[in-house]
Amino acid sequence: MYALVKNEAAPGLSLEELPVPEFSINDVLIKVKRTAICGTDLHIYNWDAWAEKTIPVPMAIGHEFVGEIVEVGSNVIDFTPGQIVSGEGHVVCGRCRNCMAGKRHLCAHARGVGVDRPGAFAEYLSLPMSNVWVHRPNIDLDVATLFDPLGNAVHTALQYDLLGEDVLITGAGPIGAMAAAVCRHAGARHVVVTDIIPGRLALAKQLGATCTVDVSSATVAATQRQLGMMEGFDVGLEMSGSPAAFQEMLANMKHGGKIAMLGIPDQDMTVDWNTVIFNMLTLKGIYGREMYETWYKMSVMVESGLDISPVITHRLPYTEFEAGFAAMRSGEACKVILNWEV
Repeated sequence: MYALVKNEAAPGLSLEELPVPEFSINDVLIKVKRTAICGTDLHIYNWDAWAEKTIPVPMAIGHEFVGEIVEVGSNVIDFTPGQIVSGEGHVVCGRCRNCMAGKRHLCAHARGVGVDRPGAFAEYLSLPMSNVWVHRPNIDLDVATLFDPLGNAVHTALQYDLLGEDVLITGAGPIGAMAAAVCRHAGARHVVVTDIIPGRLALAKQLGATCTVDVSSATVAATQRQLGMMEGFDVGLEMSGSPAAFQEMLANMKHGGKIAMLGIPDQDMTVDWNTVIFNMLTLKGIYGREMYETWYKMSVMVESGLDISPVITHRLPYTEFEAGFAAMRSGEACKVILNWEV
């Protein structure tokens, strides 16, 4: 099979031929139909400090995908060839305290598909049956490819009650933009999204943001006044990893407001603990998706009309992966879909 491989400790990827992966009695073999390029894949392509200390070489990478089951292990009774599936990218140990308690998303020893075990940028992928998610009939394959990043948005957005609430989202990348759509779908009143890139803000507006704020030339406080808000935002979703964005979020929350934090800062971040304490704010870190409540929520929201397709800006055959990564690196792309059926 063909696969995109990180075959040396240097920037770039190679398209190579590899053996079709073996699968155990508890695994399924999936023929990959579509994949999407993630920010993590970009880190690996660029071979930054995180990638250098994390990624084994050589290895096929990638974790956002949709495909069709073609074979199942002898212990697998819940899945059959022909089903359209995606997969949870965190393969858990099953034996730590959290796994044994049914809280697999908090596994202390999880391994990542395309991070420290072979990935989905390939014609075939072997995956444990406990990580397989069967899609509802007739789902758009491009949308199904995005269930991993959509899961990050859903997991973050649904930490707190949104019905009738005012929400501030800092960071209008793909996950922030999808979070805006999720918040509106879940009944939020005002959904305000901040960023400094006009194209990203336009996408967030298209996906359902009440209004957007280019913080290079405007303030969140002024936007609050324009919307007639009197006491600050009820819910904050920090998607940027920007210290400045987080500080502005803290300054614009209501007393008792709740913040979910997904963005990963690339530097130390000072926190105004006086604001957190005296305003009685709740801060919660978010990682990945809940297994598998988030996947269920995603499926029923898409089925009931949630449309995230505008985040897809590029569709390319997998053989043109270099163009896809170039678009991601330049900031021109939001989500790039690679087609493995060409």
